[in-house]
Amino acid sequence: MQLSGRITKSVTEFELIEKYFRRPKRKALLGGGDDCALVRFSPTQEVAITTDMLVEGRHFFAGADPYRLGWKCLAVNLSYLAAMGATPRYFTLSFALPKADAAWLAPFSRGLFALADQHEIEIIGGDTTAGPLTISITAMGEVPPNKALKRSGAKVGDEVWVSHEIGGAALNLYACWGKTPIPEGHAEALMLRMEMPEPRIALGEFLRDVAHAAIDISDGLSGDLSHILRASDVGADIHLNAIPVPHALHEKLRGDEREMAVKL
Repeated sequence: MQLSGRITKSVTEFELIEKYFRRPKRKALLGGGDDCALVRFSPTQEVAITTDMLVEGRHFFAGADPYRLGWKCLAVNLSYLAAMGATPRYFTLSFALPKADAAWLAPFSRGLFALADQHEIEIIGGDTTAGPLTISITAMGEVPPNKALKRSGAKVGDEVWVSHEIGGAALNLYACWGKTPIPEGHAEALMLRMEMPEPRIALGEFLRDVAHAAIDISDGLSGDLSHILRASDVGADIHLNAIPVPHALHEKLRGDEREMAVKL
């Protein structure tokens, strides 16, 4: 883990939620607006719950490798649990499919369960229907009482850290859009950063007794960090040169491209 000086979803999305779906919580410990909701079913454990939807053509390219897509769909949810310091336990899977294609479903399920088995998390239900390819997962995890890492806990004087090099997936996405070339020999490594991210479960569990606040930064360092700053009513300085980026691309990442790593 390296020190750097990041959060984001579209403003329109948050405005929509705030206007039509925000309601005061009555029994939940933490409702919408963080990486996970928190509920308590027993005195000894709190339950973190998160859900994420991926739509073909918006969140992944048409024709994406189904094994990697199965992995990624679960990984993005486990990353939210990790950001709360939660240990993953269960998930549900719901999706719309243009057709029931065994040649696609078999590798998709292998990728999905490869990651599920790695973290000993069970599938406990879901739903299927016909339609444009859309995949939705809800994941649930446990965290000891009052140990969840919320966005609202940051304090003046805290340092801002990231858990790994950032910007690799963004660079790969820009390359797919034809906006920047990838140096020879690095394309596959950067593709894996975008298509098979690694949720930092063990780190999240460790940080329960170390960090004051945490957040998943898949929407970009500057945007996601701003969520913490607003929730905690603090400010932050980001030192661009301290941000860890893929080692093989240090010479390439200068100026605007290093700033891109912060934003994406």
